[in-house]
Amino acid sequence: MKFYIASSFKNIELVRYVSENLKNRGYIHTYDWTVNENVTTLEELKMIGEKEKTAVIEADFVVVLLPAGKGSHIELGIAIGNGKNIYLYSPNKEIDNIETTSTFYHLPEIEKCFGTLDELVEIIDNKSLKLS
Repeated sequence: MKFYIASSFKNIELVRYVSENLKNRGYIHTYDWTVNENVTTLEELKMIGEKEKTAVIEADFVVVLLPAGKGSHIELGIAIGNGKNIYLYSPNKEIDNIETTSTFYHLPEIEKCFGTLDELVEIIDNKSLKLS
């Protein structure tokens, strides 16, 4: 199965950790945006955006690690619009805080995940085994 991870640059190490753990279990990462450093032109941003959009569409599931930025939320929208399975991870249950949550976090295709990153990977792996 193929996956994509959306998050903020602040979470770059967490994204890499989850990606490596999923790849070690045989999953395929459709695009690793964490390799994009020192982007200085709008043309580079456009190319990255095209790769990210394609990667979300090609993925069987999308993982969103909170806190996430505006790009991650656009990727979340692309995933919802394309009927993807989505795992929304929050280390502190901010997803369920009525003051800061988003309506889209509570759609039926969103699997809300809490706990450690290792627990997140287990949830994904267990659910993916049932789907395949």
